[in-house]
This record gives sequence, structure tokens and C-alpha cells, in this order.
Amino acid sequence: MQTLYPRPDQKTELALALSAVSLSFAIPRLLLIPFAGAWADRHDRKRTMMAMDFANGLLSGLLAVLVITNTLNLPLLLVLLVLHSVVGVFHNSAFDASYAMLVPENKLGRANGMMMSIWSLSGIISPVIAAAIVALPSLLRQSGASGPIAQLPDGTSLAMAIDSVSFFFAASALVFLTIPMPARADLHDAHGHATKSMWADIQEGARYIWYRRPMLWLLGTFTVVNLLSSPVGVFQRLLLKFNLAADWTAQGMTFEAALALLATIGSVGGLAGGLLVSTWGGLKKKRVYGVIIPIMISAAAMIGLGLSAGFYVAALMIFVSQAMNPIMNSHSQTIWQTQTPREMQGRVFSVRRLIAQFTAPLGVALAGWVGGRYDPGLVIAISGVVLLVFSTVQLFNPSLLRVEDKTWLDAMAAEHEAKREEALDAERKYVVSDAGPEDVLREDAAV
Repeated sequence: MQTLYPRPDQKTELALALSAVSLSFAIPRLLLIPFAGAWADRHDRKRTMMAMDFANGLLSGLLAVLVITNTLNLPLLLVLLVLHSVVGVFHNSAFDASYAMLVPENKLGRANGMMMSIWSLSGIISPVIAAAIVALPSLLRQSGASGPIAQLPDGTSLAMAIDSVSFFFAASALVFLTIPMPARADLHDAHGHATKSMWADIQEGARYIWYRRPMLWLLGTFTVVNLLSSPVGVFQRLLLKFNLAADWTAQGMTFEAALALLATIGSVGGLAGGLLVSTWGGLKKKRVYGVIIPIMISAAAMIGLGLSAGFYVAALMIFVSQAMNPIMNSHSQTIWQTQTPREMQGRVFSVRRLIAQFTAPLGVALAGWVGGRYDPGLVIAISGVVLLVFSTVQLFNPSLLRVEDKTWLDAMAAEHEAKREEALDAERKYVVSDAGPEDVLREDAAV
């Protein structure tokens, strides 16, 4: 993107291109995630993950070929990213519903923290490895070596090829793992005929959340978080390129080096937060406070990031904000894992993510428009203020604070389900009473 839109007067084009890349991931995921969740509850999750890893390997290999042949352009890139997103949503839905089957309930908080740590660690190691791979052809030429790698203009295509191999390796590793699949008795009758559609599964997952309103409040909180924080990725690049340029230039950095350093510092922050939860295990009671308070701290860091004029001050704010993500997400994930039956986690988690994340692409799309017209630092700071006020109010939300009271939630859901059955019964009686003799005869004849 920096190569396509390098000039300061192309800030609007750069913001729109960055938004398009983000949206190519986000929109397909949101459209398909309910079906992916229902699929995960119906089909072998291990085989699903293997197939999706294999497909991702093929897509990364194709991307490498396009780079080598110099035929990759922005539209082609967006198409490949859309396909990556489609494959990824099925893989992630199967994965999300799987590891609660492998970990004892009292260890879920620690396990969730470990998962966050692994993701953050990959964010630290990956830029270093990628930089080394990209520079490898040039280094080989300088040393006088020859061969196909040395003839490459840079190692971008090589990095993509290695990424492709890593997906094939991940698919192969699953062969040696056993992932239990919860049994479902509601999909077929005694004769083996299907009794429930995927759409019915999606509706059931939605009702599970809708009938437990405190869980809906928890989702609403993350809906606001995603709306206000998802554009930060776009604004962060703009902030670095324009607002902080004088500082990192004075320190002898290039834009790419400064951006990589910020990404690494953010990943270190995420790793620190993940290690904290992994070691501590998180709150055992009142986990909702482990969600709200980290959101408040992250919002304060967003304000600091937006108002910062120095590169290292901005880096510190990013560190703090990223450190809060594993803490809030681990506590939230543990709440959902302990409240949702294992055989329903695929469809419930998919509806959960749809509700919580549907505002993320909206925020990114707005970032593409706002980023080219207003000061990115001011926008980040204002977003942080709104998020801080909202999350503070949630500390006094009595419904949200009872989200872990399973007995109360199940009683609430049973009451809603009873009302639904009454409404359905009343509708059936109305239809029967409204039918005339000829209608009854026609119905009998059809039978």
C-alpha cells in the first residue's frame, strides 16, 4: 500500500485502500459465521480444521505465484483475502468449539490466556522472521551466491510460499490429534431422516442468547468496543505517517521500521497480558469485572495514543492497550464456555461473534472516510473518551453484573421459552379454528 500511495496528498487513497483490505476480511466473516458455527456443531470439527488449513495453504501458494509473476494487483489481492476469510471462518468456528472439549472447566481461564499468549508471541516473532526472509535474496546476492532465491527481487513471494507450507503442516499435525465431538440426538429421527436444518440451528443459537439478556448485554459491550477500536489499526498507520513523522524521522527510522516497531511493541503488550492471565488463571468469580475494567484501561490508552506527539509515548499507549486485550477476551471467553453447553458452542459462539463484531467493518469503513478528512489523533482520542464513558457506566449495569448467575439465566430462558410455546400454541389453534370444512377436507386428502 505504501508503494501504491506514497505521497502525502494520497492520504485519502491510502486510507481507503487500507480499509478495503480490512473489509475484505471482515465482511465475508460476518456473513458466513452463523452458518460456519452451525456446521461446526453438525460435522467433525477435526476434519473441518484439516480441510480449511489445506485450503489456506493452496490460497497462500497462489498468492506467492502471483507475486513471483508480478501479476498481483489490488483487486486480485482483495479477492484472495476474501477467500482466506471464508476459509478462516469455518476453521475458527470449529476451533472455538473444540478446545473447551479438551480442557477441564476450572482450567479454562488459564487455557484462554495461553491461547492469547501464543497469538501475541506470533506477532512478535513473525515480523522478525518476515523481515529476514524478505531481505534474504538481497543478502545472497551481496555474498555472491546464485540460485533461484538470489534471483528474486525480494523475499516477499518466498515468505508467502513458506506461509503456504505452514498451513499444510498444520493440517498434517491434526492427523495425530484426537478432538472429541459432542453427540447430538436432535438431528435425525429413528429412521435416520433429518429433523433439523442448519437455519434452525442458527435460530436456536440466537434464541439461546436472546433469552439470556445479561449475555446480550455482554455482547453489546463488545459491539461498542469493536465499533470504536477497530478503526485504530487504520488510524494508527495514518497517525504514524503524518502526526508522528517528525519524531521517528529525527530518530533515523524509516516508516516501515517505525511501523514494524509499533507492531512488535503491541504484540509484546499482548504477550504480557496473555502471560499474566496464563499464570494467574483470571478471576474465578465476578469475571465480568475482568472484562469491563481492562476495557476502561484500554480506552484510556486510546486517549493517550491519540493525544501523543512522541513516537515512544504512542508506543507505550499501544503496549498498554494491547496488554488489556488478552485479559478482557480471556474472561469473556471463559464466561461463554462455562455458560454454554458443549454441543451448542459452535452455533451459539457464531451468533455471539456476529453480534459482537458486526460493527467492526462499519468502524473500518468509517475510518476510510474519516481518516482522509480529519486529524487521526483527534479521532482516536474522541473514540477513547466515548469508550471510557460507556465502559464506566457498565460497572453499574445490574443485568450485566449477573451474567455468570447460570441458575438465574436458565430460569430466565425457561420463562421466555414457555412464552414462545404459548404463542406458538395460540397460533396453531387460530389456524385450526380459522379453517373451514373444505380446508379440512383438502388437508385430509393431502394426507
